[in-house]
Amino acid sequence: MEDWMKDVPGTVLQTQRMLRQTVPDLAERYAALDAALRDEVRAVRAEQAAGGAVPQVAFADVAEGRVDADTVARIKRRGCVVIRQVFDRAQVDDWNAEVVRYIDDIRYLERMKDKAGLDKYFSTLASSRPQIFSLYWSKPQMQARQHPHQAATRAWLNRLWTFEKQGVRYFDPDRQFNYADRIRRREAGDATLGLSPHSDGGSVERWCEPTFRFVYREVFEGDPLAFDPFDAEGRTVTREIPSPAVCSAFRTFQGWTALTRQGPGDGTLRLVPVAKTTPWMLLRALQPDVPEGDLCGAQPGRALGASAQWHQTLLDGLVSIPQMEPGDTIWWHSDVIHAVEDKHGGSGYSNVIYIGAAPWCAKNEAFAKKQAAAFVEGRSSPDFAPEDYELGFAGRAMPDDLTPLGRRQMGLEPWN
Repeated sequence: MEDWMKDVPGTVLQTQRMLRQTVPDLAERYAALDAALRDEVRAVRAEQAAGGAVPQVAFADVAEGRVDADTVARIKRRGCVVIRQVFDRAQVDDWNAEVVRYIDDIRYLERMKDKAGLDKYFSTLASSRPQIFSLYWSKPQMQARQHPHQAATRAWLNRLWTFEKQGVRYFDPDRQFNYADRIRRREAGDATLGLSPHSDGGSVERWCEPTFRFVYREVFEGDPLAFDPFDAEGRTVTREIPSPAVCSAFRTFQGWTALTRQGPGDGTLRLVPVAKTTPWMLLRALQPDVPEGDLCGAQPGRALGASAQWHQTLLDGLVSIPQMEPGDTIWWHSDVIHAVEDKHGGSGYSNVIYIGAAPWCAKNEAFAKKQAAAFVEGRSSPDFAPEDYELGFAGRAMPDDLTPLGRRQMGLEPWN
């Protein structure tokens, strides 16, 4: 991989030319995917108008095994789900208040001016108030990650995947790795945080890197309509370009936990709730109207963007997620296109803790070793810019604050 990274533009050009020549029946398979995507987008718009395109279930039903097969099928089709009341309201209110104190005690707003420029991918300008905080080790974050309800939720989500074939297990669905992400505290009226539609976890790699091409082998070599986004074969060995904008762990679902009430218009999450969008995007970049050396704007070391210039068919399905209450969670497949509303037009803070579902596997175990060292020392998560706000701060969570489950999820103790 390091060899092709020395000349990414050259590799992109060569790969695009190669795929245009070798993908069988390229025009026909793209036409089939295009028709299928248009059907899905029409279905999304109809579902949204009828009450919501994003499936919703109660945590109690997840915990008791009461989610029916039709609902599971819809979740897998839409690639996302809201799981309600994962946490008790009083507990979440306490976490929210403690997060606010933590931000103040660490003097984040004062110190961020000295960190300006470290995170060129995500951080706001030094003159702006931040809306996403590069904090990873507060006690509320660690408590939410290691909570038994969170473990049960993520195990259920992991089991939506095909994680084993012919005796080969790609990941353990019932054991989690606690991938550390940040905090969002978006204030009313903010118009700085909006994120354009994108998918995380690799961009040009999806065409150029052999491990990624294996994941999408049906698209390039087989029956693209048969591609299964929930097939884990190959997913746990992909090799991403190292970057603060690219997740280097394997996540079955990205997600966050709501600390405050928030909904459409409150600067919240938007999704294209279609699990099978990546095949269409991959072949879109091979069509004759796309210039040589241009994979529809994909850039190395960034998220895979979806733009109006190349992907309007897909973006017609972009919808805001439903109203969220404190303690609710939202989850979206790692391939699903998502965005953030440009402006928070509500009246209160829109606060979340980013917590995804990352099952235990060799890839995540290797990352856990690096992350555990950062946690113990109070440094930023190794997947993000080294801003290190929590280094030397006594108020952060320490290993002694973790439960036995939390210690295993952080790789500090072995799983039995």
